[in-house]
Amino acid sequence: MELKSTREAYGDALLRLGEDNSVVVLDADLSASTQTNKFAKKYPERFFNVGCAEQNLIGVAAGLAVAGKTAFASTYAILSNRAWEQIRNTVAYDNLNVKIAVSHAGLTNAPDGASHQSLEDIALMRVIPNMTVIVPSDAVETEKAVISEIHRVGPAYIRLNRVKTLYIFDEKYEFEIGKAVKLISGGDLTIIATGTMVHEAMDAAKMLAEENIRACVLNIHTIKPIDKECIIKVAKETGAIVTVEEHSIYGGLGGAVAEILAEKYPVPMKIMGVNDEFGESGEYDELLEKYGLTARNIVKSAKELLEMRR
Repeated sequence: MELKSTREAYGDALLRLGEDNSVVVLDADLSASTQTNKFAKKYPERFFNVGCAEQNLIGVAAGLAVAGKTAFASTYAILSNRAWEQIRNTVAYDNLNVKIAVSHAGLTNAPDGASHQSLEDIALMRVIPNMTVIVPSDAVETEKAVISEIHRVGPAYIRLNRVKTLYIFDEKYEFEIGKAVKLISGGDLTIIATGTMVHEAMDAAKMLAEENIRACVLNIHTIKPIDKECIIKVAKETGAIVTVEEHSIYGGLGGAVAEILAEKYPVPMKIMGVNDEFGESGEYDELLEKYGLTARNIVKSAKELLEMRR
């Protein structure tokens, strides 16, 4: 089956958006890694490499947005943390049209180790007012999400991965901000996943089905605004929820879902992610195994949750 990383899809989406003269792209000396070099080659007059200066990256993007441009600013996910103050106080506070698209998120930057593996960024970004947080699950969803941002005014944080992943959607798929996507129906429990973990969740549901456990699988591509209605609905229908993300167990998808359930419809829940620790260097698949983020681990958590409910 064909594989493609979401960072590659981001580069392709920028090429399509480049036909609009209001679109500008900025990078912090990582254009080959973030795939913005595709845009740079075709539209050099609207591409700006600010060097290894992430705070300046956001400041320049904000200035271009004030001038009427839609600015796509890219770097590694971990390096966007260096500009958190500028993102908060300039981009988000003024609700500017800056789209911060970051690559190598989560554990996907596996060989570079803890210093380059961003496991906190969803939490850091979803707490900022006016900020939309998007975590696409595959290449198709990435292109659709990035292209849709040209029609929406305001800041966004788009979380992309380094590794090539399987396709989940085809070109008929329609992306809608803030709307969950039900990929598999089931009544015994719900697995809610985001980004790279969506495919693992689907594999887990298939494994559970072999044991006559019917798992519903939701793809939450928008962490903020999150689809509260859908989450409450599946909680009522299945009575148990597992969340899974390539992020810390604190403050990300699991935290967002838990906030909703605690207030509106409490059910037994398991949050799967990296358990309050840093990453380390290694092969990507090895790290997923080490941190318990494989389909087999999801199956184990699902069974434990069902036993708890009984």
